[in-house]
Amino acid sequence: MFASYLIGLREGLEATLVVSVLVAFLVKSDRRDKLPHVWVGVLTAVALSVGFGAVLTFTAAQLGFQQRELFEAITSLLAVVFVTWMIFWMRRAARALSGELRGKLSEALALGSLAVVIMAFLAVAREGLETALLFFASVQGATASSQPLIGIALGLLTAVALGYGLYRSAVRVNLTRFFTWTGLLLILVAGGIFKYGVHDLQEAGVLPGLNTYAFDISAILPADSWYGALLSGMLNITPQPSVLETIAWAAYVIPSLYFFLRPSRTQLAPAHAA
Repeated sequence: MFASYLIGLREGLEATLVVSVLVAFLVKSDRRDKLPHVWVGVLTAVALSVGFGAVLTFTAAQLGFQQRELFEAITSLLAVVFVTWMIFWMRRAARALSGELRGKLSEALALGSLAVVIMAFLAVAREGLETALLFFASVQGATASSQPLIGIALGLLTAVALGYGLYRSAVRVNLTRFFTWTGLLLILVAGGIFKYGVHDLQEAGVLPGLNTYAFDISAILPADSWYGALLSGMLNITPQPSVLETIAWAAYVIPSLYFFLRPSRTQLAPAHAA
């Protein structure tokens, strides 16, 4: 549930920030007549994202065991690729995001109403499709199907509330710090999804070593305990991971954390000059 909440909060806030920038630009430019076009684009993107999630769920339900495991493995690996790209892109481009969106909207206004709809649609659809794919991948193997849905719904509602508060200047959030901390947590979540994708490939017979365990900590981390379920649901930490699962988790998480936490060149430049 927490992992789903984090996905909804992070992705939802990105989409909400995009929408709030577009709306604020139109209001300040005295172009309120174009606001309905923005909302048409936003709602169309939301509908597409929900439909994409439904297609993923329906497709998985129609497959046999091995085919379903392979399908879930592919979606998990794709989700890891997208979320990793999103984390590092937002870390690099967060400060320039507002100006970039305003520039694109100015160009769209010059082209006409349809261009505004398309621009708002594309700005939100990317986040929505990533959310659907990442959510589908993160809930594979969940024991309670309602908890991930509740988690992502609460995350999205929190994101909307924060976005509205930022738009009204009623909430002051250090977005750089926010995206840094949620980025760190999402790297751990993505590492768990990558580990689960490898596990699915082993169950589908694509990779060997399903029953070759790296370690067994069932005695101190029972799968049916509340803390075992919590770690499994959040980070996919299981008491009996295979050797390949463990290697895959470490091979993803360690380099990702290193590059994410490493100071950027723009941060190092002033110190070097001094």
